[in-house]
Amino acid sequence: MATNPWTSSGGNLTGLARDVLPVTPNDSADILAGAVALGIVCKGSAGDVVIVTVEGNERTYPIAAEEILPVGISRVKSTGTTATGIWAFMT
Repeated sequence: MATNPWTSSGGNLTGLARDVLPVTPNDSADILAGAVALGIVCKGSAGDVVIVTVEGNERTYPIAAEEILPVGISRVKSTGTTATGIWAFMT
C-alpha cells in the first residue's frame, strides 16, 4: 500500500492538485504518492472503477464520463474496473 501523503497534514485532502497523470488500472501497483481524486475524461467511458482508498479500503464506484471522484486514492484495480480514460489528480 502507498504511504498516505496526508498523514502529516491530519488527513486533510483540501486544495488543488499539482498534476494529473493517466491511470492504468493494476491489481498490485499503487499510484505513486496517492491521488487526491480521479477523473474520467470526455474521451473515456463510464463504468465501474474499483479503488483502494488511502485508508486501505477497497470500493467499487459507478463513475460517469467527465466525472471526478474526490477521494484520496492509492490504487485503481484492474479487476472489476470497466471505466476507461481514468486520470489521477496528484498532490
